[in-house]
Amino acid sequence: MVRRIDLKEILIRTGAIKDNIDKAKWRTCQGVISVTGQKFINWSDGGIGGGGAIDLIIHLKQYDFKSAVSWLFDNFSSSGNQISNNIKPAIQPALRLPKKDEKKLPRITNYLKYDRFVPLELINLLVKSGKLYADKRANAVFLLLGKEKSVVGAELRGTTTKRWRGMATGSRKDLGCFYIKRSHTNKMVLCESAIDALSCFALNRDFITLSTSGANPKPAWLTTFINKGFEIYCGFDADEIGDGLADKMMRRYPSVKRLRPIKHDWNEILQSKYHTC
Repeated sequence: MVRRIDLKEILIRTGAIKDNIDKAKWRTCQGVISVTGQKFINWSDGGIGGGGAIDLIIHLKQYDFKSAVSWLFDNFSSSGNQISNNIKPAIQPALRLPKKDEKKLPRITNYLKYDRFVPLELINLLVKSGKLYADKRANAVFLLLGKEKSVVGAELRGTTTKRWRGMATGSRKDLGCFYIKRSHTNKMVLCESAIDALSCFALNRDFITLSTSGANPKPAWLTTFINKGFEIYCGFDADEIGDGLADKMMRRYPSVKRLRPIKHDWNEILQSKYHTC
């Protein structure tokens, strides 16, 4: 049953960040959540909680029951999780991108430049290309692009006092990703988030850097690049989760190599570079 899928696997797939001190706590797009077995509690939302994978997805993504089941099928039907064949997936929810709010653009620019130390030239480049914009909540919206640069989803990053990360409703991570490149190259680094991909690119512009929008050992589009002969590196975070998922990716795709950040992630390296200047 989809309800029995490991909640920690769902949190990883949705881009939640594990607390460094309390291993039961995760930072999610809906606040700080604690997980015990198959039960969860959201401490940032008045202690609301639930049990099972479906409840967690409904809570994290604000889906209805059918959409939650559909999401779980899309993301876990080919994994080792046991999913009952008598439950049919619902229709994939339509993509709903947040509306642009030009007045909030300075906020996300300042966040990326001063909090994350992303070079302003890269921020402006993405804004000009339309791959980055601000919504009415001052979230940074990083577009996922698929075939022929069609928009298939978006990563969202909170830039106000409520810092969070999530995905636009209906995003199809299986059809595309956020990426940045300067020139033609066959070297590619896979990162866990758009900000990490930006940070990795700022550190070494000889790579194409892509975001898997959460540590995912088998993004659906990866085989396309492997078959085209790209030299691919897994640049997931230097922690237990990142290392474990990188190992899974390399076992599944032997041509992929590990590029482990010397700090926790690429943005931490970027920040340390400027702090020591």
